[in-house]
Formats: sequence, structure tokens, C-alpha cells
Amino acid sequence: MKRILLTVEYDGTAYAGWQRQINGLAVQQVLEEALAGACGHPVTVTGSSRTDAGVHALDQKVHFDTSSGIPPEKYPFVLNTMLPPDIRVLEGREVLPDFHARFLTSGKTYTYRIWNARHGSALRRNTFWHIPVPLDEGTVRKALPSLYGRHDFAAFQAAGGTAKTTIRTIREAGLSVDGNEWILTVCGDAFLYNMVRIIAGTVAEIGLHRLEPDAFQKAFETKDRLALGMTAPAQGLELTKVFYPDEAFVNPAALRWHE
Repeated sequence: MKRILLTVEYDGTAYAGWQRQINGLAVQQVLEEALAGACGHPVTVTGSSRTDAGVHALDQKVHFDTSSGIPPEKYPFVLNTMLPPDIRVLEGREVLPDFHARFLTSGKTYTYRIWNARHGSALRRNTFWHIPVPLDEGTVRKALPSLYGRHDFAAFQAAGGTAKTTIRTIREAGLSVDGNEWILTVCGDAFLYNMVRIIAGTVAEIGLHRLEPDAFQKAFETKDRLALGMTAPAQGLELTKVFYPDEAFVNPAALRWHE
């Protein structure tokens, strides 16, 4: 048996999220069915992130075990003939048997997109959150620096989260505005359930002057979910990049698995 790591890109619009579900078609199910056909045996895949329904991914990492003789670098060519056009495998490589796509990550970057214009965009409807009222860029930029660093993000998670700790480190919280496009980029060591969507929803409410620029700081102090804004819609969110330490590929056993 070999352990293979794939890089997968997908448009999550048509799917009930990454993880297999009883009541909806998930990206994991579609990928596993294609792999079973390619490898000639049942395959279970493990993803680096359990993206929600409607969320997209540019760099989802996935590992699985197989006895197939397909060269690792050929998996994109084989699978992309079997997958629907909204799921694409970009890269394949063999990793050590104890590599784990989810538990060995050292960080992730998420991108959240807002279309801030009076009218919605036909071409961006599945990848942007449309906000028809003007946002105040200056006010938002005052708020973002308070996210940097190591904090208790207990207020930044939706009900149903299962993380053992809510302490997280944010390395980047940047905003790019180009005309009607607002691009929020958040990079951190790990993220809680719906954390980035809650950050994006709070950014929007700060930009609309419904919350003060110190909303993030108040949430750290009070640990109160109500100190923050709404959970932004799923379609604006993208898993952009997943990071692993070098040791994950040469000695995974030396790393401590974490949630």
C-alpha cells in the first residue's frame, strides 16, 4: 500500500460541502467514487479542511491509501477524465505512510470575496457575497490589525464546533479593494468552525457602521459571539492555500497531531 497526497480544486456551489453526508452529494463522495474506479478498489480520502456547503477550494489537500500501480504524478490525468468539471485534481505525490493531510497542517490561507455594488454580478454570483450598500474601507482597515497575533477566538465559532482549544494565531488579515471587489485574506495556524465567515460578516457590519472598529477586540475580551457580526454566506469563501512543515514529508512521526 502507498499513501498518496492530492491537491484538489473545486467549485463548491453544487455540493453539500466537502465531507460525505447522507442527505446530499459531497465533494468527498465524488472524489472517492472516481478513485475507486481508477484504483480498482474502495478508497477513503481524508481532506485537510472540511469546507461547508457552497464553499470553494483552490488548494484542498487529500490523502488516501492504495495498492494501485498508477504513478502518483499521473493521478490528475486519470481522475480529471472521470470527475465533473467543477472538481479538478491538480497534483499527485507519494508521501510517507504516517502522513496525515488534516492533522499535520501548519497553517491555512482563506480568501473571502465581497461584491460591493448596487446591483449583483451575474458572473460572480457563486463566488462573491453581494452587498448593495457602500462599505467604508477606512473603518474596516482600522479594525483588521486587532486580529493579528495569538488570541482566544472562542467568540469566533459557530455552534457545533468540536475543537479542543479555541486559541489560534492569525498571521495575516489583509484587505484588497479594486473597484467593487473586496478581497479579504486571512492566514493562520488553524481555524474554528465558521471562523473566517464570522470575520467576514463582522468586516461587513463594521464597513456598514453597524459595529465599531474595536468589535474584534471586544470579542476577544468578552468571548461573546454576539459582539461580532453575522456569519457571512458560504459562496464568498475559498480555501486558498494549505501549508505543511517540511518535517511532515520527511518525518511525520516527529510532529504532534493537533485539531
